Amino acid sequence: MRKLSLKSLLLTAVLGGGTLSSPAFAQEAEEEAKAITLSGSAAIVSDYRFRGISQTDKNFAVQAGLTASHESGVYVGVWGSSIDDYVAAGGDQEIDLIAGFKKSIGDTTVDVGAIYYFYPGAEQLLPGYNSDFAEFYGSVTQAIGPVSAKLAAAYAPSQSALDYGFGKEDNFYMNFGLSGTVPDTGLGLSAGVGRTFTRSFLSGGIKYTDWSLGATYTTGPVTLGLSYVDTNKAGFNPISGKNIYKGGVVGSLSVAF
Repeated sequence: MRKLSLKSLLLTAVLGGGTLSSPAFAQEAEEEAKAITLSGSAAIVSDYRFRGISQTDKNFAVQAGLTASHESGVYVGVWGSSIDDYVAAGGDQEIDLIAGFKKSIGDTTVDVGAIYYFYPGAEQLLPGYNSDFAEFYGSVTQAIGPVSAKLAAAYAPSQSALDYGFGKEDNFYMNFGLSGTVPDTGLGLSAGVGRTFTRSFLSGGIKYTDWSLGATYTTGPVTLGLSYVDTNKAGFNPISGKNIYKGGVVGSLSVAF
């Protein structure tokens, strides 16, 4: 993570006699810039799993994200991943536009916001097809020593992109997870279980449970990850015939900046 600074820009404006030449304005602008933090990451994963379901037909994916956070708790971000053809009518990208508010009170952290899932190119390959949808989310995380317990929920209101033949379905999902680190080792452990309570295109038209167990090793900005992800249902890619709900090991290599 790094702080966003406009010092050089302000200095240039002052020396050039621009509109930012007022010392009071310059100081206020720099203080505001220091209140904003930019963070990002880039990763390669052996399989992109979304709530237990493979989005890449159990193949590799390239992912990256960038977030701007204000000290007030407000943040905006963008995250993207490569996907397989069956996810969005032949489109090969997922881009998530994110806005939210996150605040810690003691050892408790509350996070609420919304995500717009955008699949560029899907409409061009299948005219009139609507693949994009919006979802609201919220979570509460409680730190207990080196361990964190997190309860999260996500709700996508009824919209045409979630239609699976039952009308404009909605989608409701909950997840409970535990994570922690082994002091002075760089090792992290995690476990989680989730439940999709409604039928929609997002869930493949079924209600199901997913779970995962994982471990990470972090050194500097680099993190290596290995996890096992599974569900209690079966569902098949109509193109390849693979069971994209079936359990599997997922490896990852990510870099934070």
